[in-house]
Amino acid sequence: MSKRPKLIATDLDGTIVHHDGTITQRTIDAFTKAHSLGIHIYFVTGRPPRWMNEIRDAFGFGGAICGNGAMLYDLQSHEVTEEWLISKEDQIEVARRMRAAMPPISFAIETHDYYHREKSYVPRWDIGLDNVGVDKIEDAAKGPIFKMLARCSGWEFTSDEMLEVALRELDGLVTVTHSNANESLLEISALGISKGTTLARVAGRLGIDAADCVSFGDNPNDFPMLSWCGRSYAMADGHPDGIKYAKNLAPSHLEDGVAITIEKLLELPA
Repeated sequence: MSKRPKLIATDLDGTIVHHDGTITQRTIDAFTKAHSLGIHIYFVTGRPPRWMNEIRDAFGFGGAICGNGAMLYDLQSHEVTEEWLISKEDQIEVARRMRAAMPPISFAIETHDYYHREKSYVPRWDIGLDNVGVDKIEDAAKGPIFKMLARCSGWEFTSDEMLEVALRELDGLVTVTHSNANESLLEISALGISKGTTLARVAGRLGIDAADCVSFGDNPNDFPMLSWCGRSYAMADGHPDGIKYAKNLAPSHLEDGVAITIEKLLELPA
């Protein structure tokens, strides 16, 4: 394909955001140039909206898909414009099935600035939002949420091992993925919701085909987006299965792999 893309979608952490939270000036410059050429930019992440301020401040443009596809978020106005949620009943059923299949598991739930966890769930992030916790997540389940988190806080299983079990046990109930192979952590969304499905919806509304979209990502929660886009790049230092879903490999995020690739794409004719 020899034309410049009409839409660029990128994951954040481990893709354009370093693990210390920094974004390089080269990356900012590459996206800024793409934006100035009229290319639609979407930051597509597992993060909740409350973690998006640094992205808005760094770039000052672009749309956001948060919660692994569960919501469209207007970065500039701080507004969730559309969302697809997990019902209270499905949250309870997820917990029931996974406790039976994987006894060490524990749960947290979140929507917007709402976050609750079980006492046995040891958070790595969001530590200040729920300092107490509940005995069972059912005690905190009051209504629909955009994401359910499941963790083995004793590191009894890897994220990949947990995902294998969850895909079997929760088939037809919810969408399950993970965004970090080094954590014992699953991320759960409403059935049929992923970064890929929501990006496809957004692109369709803009009248842009998959062939004119480029995406970048590093972990299983990115795989649906990498699969859908006509051009896609798994990060060289990402999950080893990334290249099964992406069309290409980008250099590692530590080498500014996304920026390097965008710079080359922008040399193509419109």
